[in-house]
Amino acid sequence: MTSVQGQCDSAFAGVREVFEDSFADGQNLGAAVAVFADGRPVVDLWGGVADRRTGRAWAWDTPCVVFSCTKAVTSAAALLLAERGYVTLDAPVAEWWPEFARRDKGGVTVEHILTHRAGLPAFDGPVSVAEAGDPVAMAERLAAQAPEWEPGTAHGYHALTFGWLIGELVRRHTGMTVGQFARAEFGSDLWIGAPVGTIARAARVSAPRRGEPSSPLTDVATRTRIGDAYSAPGSLLFRATSNPPASYNDPALLGGGWPAAGMVTTARGLARFYRDLVFGVTLTPETLHYALREQVRGRDRVLLTDTAYALGFMLPAQSFELPDPAQAAAFGHPGAGGAVGFGDPGHGITFAFVPNLKRDWFDGDRRAHRLIEAVYAAVA
Repeated sequence: MTSVQGQCDSAFAGVREVFEDSFADGQNLGAAVAVFADGRPVVDLWGGVADRRTGRAWAWDTPCVVFSCTKAVTSAAALLLAERGYVTLDAPVAEWWPEFARRDKGGVTVEHILTHRAGLPAFDGPVSVAEAGDPVAMAERLAAQAPEWEPGTAHGYHALTFGWLIGELVRRHTGMTVGQFARAEFGSDLWIGAPVGTIARAARVSAPRRGEPSSPLTDVATRTRIGDAYSAPGSLLFRATSNPPASYNDPALLGGGWPAAGMVTTARGLARFYRDLVFGVTLTPETLHYALREQVRGRDRVLLTDTAYALGFMLPAQSFELPDPAQAAAFGHPGAGGAVGFGDPGHGITFAFVPNLKRDWFDGDRRAHRLIEAVYAAVA
């Protein structure tokens, strides 16, 4: 039986129980969960296997790639620069990136990018992993593209392009990559562009073996619609998520600083990031309040399900299922491998779950959901 280690406040014993059960029933291989309540750490647990090939155990400081949870950190970088007066979020991007105005994109604003309305959800040609490690080259490609739809008129998940679009904002105003800026401003254990030593001790992502149990959260019709799009090379969903094509165990990806999907961190580090947002350390309360206003909601042109976006953060919707108590104030971002990070100012909660057994959140992975239910049960 997998041994779960770490600390857990007695009031949150239900979270530990759910976490332990997730290993007993085969839902998890290796994972960590962390919770802050009213700013103090109340759950910091880890367990299981970090590398299925070698049997290496998950340790207290094992980091793991968290896929699109990265977008919350990248978004916070843009919001912080706006707070400091570097950019105006509703002004055209072309004011500071003139080349971007080409191909009918002169009216695109930072707000359009943060809310997935820029019309650039996918690259219009193949991109290599090596090229993806060059933020200047990626920005040049996106500046040269025509949008898939008139910017501002619809929303569709910019699964990978989001990072390089916001990354150009950070680079042009600070001279740093998103990864460099995030570690300097938000925490030294948020690696967007991980060093060799961090990659070596990171958990290795694994796919479920045939016959391993699953318990999807989304309905059959939604899963079928999304599955069909994944298998159609011409669909926006396929194009947005599969180019550049890469393994998330590839050191070139993990070290390449992909600012929409490549962050390597611990559950502790991700939950702390949200704690600092909720409690006014990273952004002023006024900036966060402005950023969390709902901007768009409805059927997503890429994900083919209902999504809701604030400025860079997802809000509870079909694409980001959260328990009822979280519906009023929670914000955050899930990741394709099953990772989730979020904050809830109304309840004073921040949460992160980081697993290495890749279960697709598009398919409604329930592991984080059960843990989150237990968190809210503890504060009810």
